Amino acid sequence: MIAIYKKELRTYLTSMIGYVFIAFILVIIGIFFTAYNLQYGYPLFAYTLSSVTIIFLITVPLLTMRIIAEETKQKTDQLLYTAPVSVGKIILGKYLALLTVFLIPIFIICLYPLILAQFGTVAFAGSYTAILGFFLLGSADIAIGMFISSITESQIIAAVLTVGVLYICTYMMSGISSLVPATAIASLLVFTGIILIIGFIIYYLLHNAVIAALIAAICETALIIVYFVKSSVLEGAVQNLMGVFDIHTHFNNFLNDILDLNGLVYFISVIVFFLYMAIQTIQKRRWS
Repeated sequence: MIAIYKKELRTYLTSMIGYVFIAFILVIIGIFFTAYNLQYGYPLFAYTLSSVTIIFLITVPLLTMRIIAEETKQKTDQLLYTAPVSVGKIILGKYLALLTVFLIPIFIICLYPLILAQFGTVAFAGSYTAILGFFLLGSADIAIGMFISSITESQIIAAVLTVGVLYICTYMMSGISSLVPATAIASLLVFTGIILIIGFIIYYLLHNAVIAALIAAICETALIIVYFVKSSVLEGAVQNLMGVFDIHTHFNNFLNDILDLNGLVYFISVIVFFLYMAIQTIQKRRWS
């Protein structure tokens, strides 16, 4: 794993990708920091960070689009599959390399509240809590981008899909959830569609139609039983489910000077889930 980590980190730091990623983040945050905090004298650094989260829609796809997709396209992934190291360690090594590149601008950003303190009183606890939330948000986005890179061999497709998924999860999820009625029948229909999608995913991973159909049938039967026995359980269930994918809402607590342990667990869970999905995707390709 260490060898893979060093290889990936060296790749990013000896090419333009890593430096463009770092420079773009610092330039955008520097512009907003100068405008809001220095020029207008706004004392909350969290306000700057809340205004620049859109940069992840550009920087994360740039950083993650090649991490696995390029090796799949060039067939160099076969060397990794035959290496005496588990797929989990391969994915973890690659992710830690991406995280290290991301930590470089984070460490520099940590200096901004100190600079701001030279001009007045600064709430350091709130500023660094916001920076922690910004780091967790970026780390979760990187994990999502890495998973998407694992499901395609095209860097362009990986980048476009990553932009789309991050945009929906960051800016559109709350709006979409408000369009779905909070009734039990609406939840029944939505969850039925989700079960069908899960069935197709299981079939894609296992290539076994019987197992996929059996799992889908069991889930659908349980859903129908819940609907007829206690339909109130399904009321508002779709909104609750969509709230799980609303990444930005969990970031907001960190911006409000709250060291949100639930948010911390949430972001760690997102990272672990998408890394696990990336591992399963590579495992499938490894044995196919």
